[in-house]
Amino acid sequence: MTSARLPEELEQRLDIAVKAKHITKTEFIREAVAVYLSREETEKSSWELGEPYFGKYGSGDGGLSANYKTRIKEKLHAKHHPH
Repeated sequence: MTSARLPEELEQRLDIAVKAKHITKTEFIREAVAVYLSREETEKSSWELGEPYFGKYGSGDGGLSANYKTRIKEKLHAKHHPH
């Protein structure tokens, strides 16, 4: 068994909703919790949404993140000291 205290405004809105639907507060809350939990279970995380795109357009160079400073220095040197 679960009980919950609601703020007055939310309690009033619940009263209006159950009267309009002709159901009990218990039925309304049970349905609302079921819908909320179902939505939570089916929502994908940011990782799951982006997973198909991660690495899709890679350069093929696995060392880019490890040696990026060296590559930047080389490019700057080449730009300022052309042959």
